[in-house]
Amino acid sequence: MIRNELGLSNKTICDWASFCREVLIEWSVKRQGKIGGKDMIVEIDESKFGKRKYNVGRIVEGQWVFGGICRETKSTFLVPVEKRDKDTLLQIIKDKIEPGSIIISDCWKAYNCLQDEGYQHLTVNHSVNFVDPTTLAHTNTVERLWREVKLKVPLFGRRKKHFLGYLARSMFLMAFEEDKRFHQFLLEVAALYNPLHPPHPQP
Repeated sequence: MIRNELGLSNKTICDWASFCREVLIEWSVKRQGKIGGKDMIVEIDESKFGKRKYNVGRIVEGQWVFGGICRETKSTFLVPVEKRDKDTLLQIIKDKIEPGSIIISDCWKAYNCLQDEGYQHLTVNHSVNFVDPTTLAHTNTVERLWREVKLKVPLFGRRKKHFLGYLARSMFLMAFEEDKRFHQFLLEVAALYNPLHPPHPQP
């Protein structure tokens, strides 16, 4: 559509798409910090975007994403992962969630160590209940997050190498109302490419 409406070449369009992803990734990196805190609830979960299936003779690869959301502040994190093992997920949890937080998850075995890592840990067995009848623990908030993020990630033409950019875009769209997004995007462009302090040319 852009090529037809504006008469731009594919290379120009791809360059602008890369530029926009770079701006949004930089924005997401700047706002990164640990979520949760003492006695604050953080729901965590993994979700697969896309799935392996035959589509006109080829296999479409899915991408696992590990994410979390703090109920009290609505702060989130989203990290594409290749593995969902204990070492991978625990390192992200330590990087993204404050010690002392109450973490709620499903019963995935990789989370069994959280009680020993300075977190309070509650689980819900989704094969039995959506809400634990004893602790009332649930992961409905992070499930809603997945639904919202997946609506904002492209269904077609997406590339695994660009997934960080897709997630950054999703977080940006969720962070700002529609009438404020373009202005905020221009502010982020100006911050990344400050016209008063242009980057030094490469020798």
